[in-house]
This record gives sequence, structure tokens and C-alpha cells, in this order.
Amino acid sequence: MAEDGGAGGAASNSTQDESSAALALHPGSVEELYELLETLGSGHFGVVRRCRRRSTGVFYAAKFIKTRRGRGSRRGLERAQVEREVGILRDLQHPNIMRLHDLFASKSQMVLVLELMRGGELFDFIAEKEMLSEEEAIGFLAQILRGVQYLHARHIAHFDLKPENIMLQDKDVPEPQIKIIDFGLAQKLEDGVTFKSLCGTPQYIAPEVINYEPLSSATDMWSIGVITYILLSGLSPFQGETDAETLSNVLDGAYEFEEHHFSQTSEMAKDFIRQLLVKEPRERMTASECLVHPWIKPLSRKQAAKRSRSSINMKNFRKFNARRKWKLSYNMVSACNRLCRMRLLCGQRTEDEELRGCESEQEDEGSHPATLLRRRRSSCS
Repeated sequence: MAEDGGAGGAASNSTQDESSAALALHPGSVEELYELLETLGSGHFGVVRRCRRRSTGVFYAAKFIKTRRGRGSRRGLERAQVEREVGILRDLQHPNIMRLHDLFASKSQMVLVLELMRGGELFDFIAEKEMLSEEEAIGFLAQILRGVQYLHARHIAHFDLKPENIMLQDKDVPEPQIKIIDFGLAQKLEDGVTFKSLCGTPQYIAPEVINYEPLSSATDMWSIGVITYILLSGLSPFQGETDAETLSNVLDGAYEFEEHHFSQTSEMAKDFIRQLLVKEPRERMTASECLVHPWIKPLSRKQAAKRSRSSINMKNFRKFNARRKWKLSYNMVSACNRLCRMRLLCGQRTEDEELRGCESEQEDEGSHPATLLRRRRSSCS
């Protein structure tokens, strides 16, 4: 839910109805209806700012996305890509999925007014804990699975499930609520229509992405398996020294449960992961099957007891999360430096010519999909 401007609590149902009713596309400025506040984050194609609806005082997150002005422009995202994301978000109403409340558009940008996430990333929240039992971890994972189950039931695949896209509505509550965010790569899957894509983040993508094979909802389930493996051990099952090595490890599909890192992990948890990290997509568990797996939903008191006695490797998990945050910061600094160099090199050109000349990458028809994936990763993931 959004944040109440007066007391900092949840918005009332009437406020929610007002903000989400008939999501009309506003042609005017977002500032006519919302007061823009501090920047919450930024990326390749825009920024996210906290905002407050002037009529109600309710807080939201305004996502400003730069869109291309014409076919020749390379600045920003294609408008059709943003409209696809909006079209998907408009139809989603689930407690574990971020909600779209309002929408504004101009020639050069679109503004999505979204539910405000005050709790930060799930992995950051877990890293602050002294200890975490498997039972507690399952509580978070079950929420993720329910959100994914909802998407897949509507023939929508997220295609970018990773720790950065799993947030908490609030963290200072007894039972924090998970929210799946960022539907920039999500697709509505249609029967009889083949969809392929080379976008994603190397350590979380499935083998079929790298091989440029047809994708399905099972592609998301591989990502769930990777996230679960990391959550329990603090290790990434396929992480290599380079992206190329990581992609090769994913294609090999070889991983193991090292005793040193999984000594406190239950056999049921390992079985859960084994049934997701399967190279053949059709053999992976679905989200619905995951929710009735004995690790998630014990069939006996004995199974439930094993979960409560097993725990997360918190020492490794904190190390993993610290490295992950450092890498995100490093990538952001590198992107900023790259933009600065582009401006110095191309200062005499017009804005669109500058970006065309400095950012375009020629893709040889004979290039291997894994190579193309690495080239596109920074703009797609």
C-alpha cells in the first residue's frame, strides 16, 4: 500500500480505490496531481522519485522513463516496450505484486506512479538478522511463489526474477509483505506463439535464454531455484569469475550442495531446489507445485520439525549480499563514467546523434546467443 502523508500508515481502502480506479493516461504534467520529492533511485533510462498526491497526501513512487522520440533516436526505451509493461501492470492486483496507480505521458517520457516500497530489498532485510530459520525463509519464499503463481495463471512471465526485484512493503512490522517489482521484461504468453529473448541477468537466467530457445513460465521457476539456493547458503550456484564463465556454468547445469555451506540445510530444501534447477523446462516444478512441496507445506509433524531445526548460513549470506551491493554500485559508477566519456567524445553532436554514434553495437548474424546476451545485458537487465 501507499504511505499515508499524515501518520505514515497504510492508505485507506477508499484512497486505494481512488488511486487505482480507471487508470487513465494523463497527457499533462505529473506535477499537476503530485508533489515530487527526493530521488529514490536511478537507472539507464530514468529515475524513481518519491511523490505525494496533492488531493490525499498519500505517498507513492514516480518512475520516470525516457522514451525514444522517433525511429532514428537511440535515447531511452522504445515507447512500445514501456506500453507493454504498463499494459501488464494495469491488470495485476495481488498482495505480492507491486501496483500501478497512475500514468502520465509526454513525447519524451512516461511516468508510472507506483506503490511505494518502504521496506527495501528482501535480501538486505535478511542480511540484518542475527539468524534465520528455514521456516522463516519459507514464509518469504511462499509469498514470492504466490505472486508468481498469480502471474503464471494469467499467462504472464516475469523473466527478471532476482533479489533486486523482490522488495518489502514495510520492514518494521511483525510479518513483512513481499512485493515483486519491475515488469520491464515481463511478457504476456500466448498459445501457439513462440517467444524468445536474450535479456536477463547472467546468474539468474535459465539455459533456454542463453540458447535462444522458446521461453515459458518455467523460465521463471529456474530463477526461483537460484534465489532459493542463494537464500539458504549465501552462494550462487553458477557464479563464475566472469559473465562468460557464469553463462557457461548455467549451460552445463552442474551445481552441488557443499557440506561446508549446506550443513544446516534440510534434505527437503535440497530436494526443492533440485526440482527447479532442471535443464529441461517441462520437468521443473510449477509455482503451484512448489506451494504444495513438503518443504513449503509439510505433510507431517516430523517434516515441519525438520524445517524449524534447519537454518540459513547467515555468515555466507551476508558476504554474498555485500558483494552483490558492491557490484551494483560498481556498475552504476561505470555507467556514469561511460556517459561522461560519451559527452566528452561527442560534445559537438546533437543529442540523438551523440547516442547513436557512441552506443550502437553491431551484432554479427553469426554471433553466438551467449555473446549477444552479454552485449545486451546492461540495457535489458
